Amino acid sequence: MKKNIITTNIWLKIASLLLAITLWFFVILSGRSGLVMDVPLMYVNIPPELEVVDFPKTVSVTIEGQERILKNLKQNEIDAVIDLSEAKAGRSFFTLTRENIKLPKPLEVTSIDPQTISLTIEQQMKKTVSVQPSIVGRPERGFVILEIKVIPETIIIEGPISLVSKMYNVKTEAIDISGLNSNLKYKAKLNLPNSNLRSDVQKVDVDILVKQIK
Repeated sequence: MKKNIITTNIWLKIASLLLAITLWFFVILSGRSGLVMDVPLMYVNIPPELEVVDFPKTVSVTIEGQERILKNLKQNEIDAVIDLSEAKAGRSFFTLTRENIKLPKPLEVTSIDPQTISLTIEQQMKKTVSVQPSIVGRPERGFVILEIKVIPETIIIEGPISLVSKMYNVKTEAIDISGLNSNLKYKAKLNLPNSNLRSDVQKVDVDILVKQIK
């Protein structure tokens, strides 16, 4: 009788052990974990006549999935994409959903913070403005500046209407003429005062003519 009880207990223990091992492997293989990442916001399909001037650059996204996949997740594998094809000028609000987040399967997005973002969108404007050379220093004693030529004298800039409408000239980088005693040809970079302003001209030619005086 005792032998039967012992044998029965052994089989129960073996069955319990096998069940425990099976559950352990299940947890290891299907165990889920989570992490929070700051994800870059990508704005796509912006109408050509519009400019996005005030916008958040990232959102915080909570991701869940198998731990081994999460550990290998790279920053460039996840994006938050906002389609602006229907956008209009003014202040706009967009609600982010899981569909806005692009990430490898089978990972899942469980939360987005903030879930609603606001953008300022403006009409785009182009304008012709003059180029103003920025001169620092003085020629050598006994020499004076006779003439300063800039080629091209004007450029076309483009950007948000609130910025472009206030622009009348663009300055070059500083050109130091300290001790100058002969004519100078200089290729100067343009200093656009705001990163939202653009021009297809990056540099201009500046010719500085000096004259010796008695």
